[in-house]
Amino acid sequence: MSSTKLLDRHLASWAQGDAEREVISGLVRTICGAGAQLSRTISRFDLVERGSAFGQRYDADDRANSLLLTAQDIFESTIKDLPVSVMASALREDLLRIDPAARYAVAIDPIDGSSNIDTNLSIGSLFAIFESDGDDLFDIAPGSRLRAAGFMFYGPQTHLILSCGDGSYQFLLDPSNDRFYGIGDRLQIPSGRREFAINTSNYRFWDSSVRHFIDDCIAGADGALGEDFNMRWNASLVAEAFRILMRGGVFLYPGDSRPGCQDGRLRLLHEALPLAMIIEQAGGSASNGSMPVMQLELASLQARVPLIFGCRERVTEVIDYISGKALDSGHFPLFANRSLFRS
Repeated sequence: MSSTKLLDRHLASWAQGDAEREVISGLVRTICGAGAQLSRTISRFDLVERGSAFGQRYDADDRANSLLLTAQDIFESTIKDLPVSVMASALREDLLRIDPAARYAVAIDPIDGSSNIDTNLSIGSLFAIFESDGDDLFDIAPGSRLRAAGFMFYGPQTHLILSCGDGSYQFLLDPSNDRFYGIGDRLQIPSGRREFAINTSNYRFWDSSVRHFIDDCIAGADGALGEDFNMRWNASLVAEAFRILMRGGVFLYPGDSRPGCQDGRLRLLHEALPLAMIIEQAGGSASNGSMPVMQLELASLQARVPLIFGCRERVTEVIDYISGKALDSGHFPLFANRSLFRS
């Protein structure tokens, strides 16, 4: 791998000696270093955490909670030593205030896909770097302050997807030295892929327009879309995003009629915004069903939103269903209902 571009060199090339970019590069480099540490911890977690109890059965929820807390501690202990104004974590209800004189804030989801922990399936971490003192995230759409975003995907290999606003790029962790190496050129989401990702177990709770879109996908070549689709669902946002970056298609997580789910389940600050930046920088689109995610305002630290992302043509297709543009009112008279993609 000696001829492969290191993450350090990629960041140095992007910064080109600019003082502010150098600060952002340092933040990215250190956060990714914490991700490499977490990757190593995950691979040995049961051996280290359980010690002499290894081999005994234990509660899956306890294991997941223990790993969540470990991940939170790794990132928090790393970020609190950085020139960061505040840290917002998906596992904290409040902002962790660090340096009031610092110019940048960090939002992080230490472990995404925690329901996969006990079955050894894909999980990951997301992070976003904002130009902000923390409090002003609530003044305007925080997407306008987003300067860098990334996620680490802990699968059979540990991958990093990173954007500093000049495209999205893929890196692979070498566990022998905890360094990330670049793979390929700037990412571009493939178009034309007939795949969708959604949790169909919630079908009965969806808005009628969402059900209609999924029904037409499932109907295949004989349906209104005239194409045969495949469905994917990993129960891990980073795994879904990684697959779409590599293969194309569309991901949907709508709001639904269950208590607490009307406005979606994914956090705007820690999940939707970093993914929106990465997806858009790879030529795709990310929306809440009525407007781009990058234009949404932050109502609260843990505000949740519906989310659609993927290649532009598929996202536009879904939005057409939600708005009623694609629907035949005679066949489907409920299209005027409030869409559960709208926050």
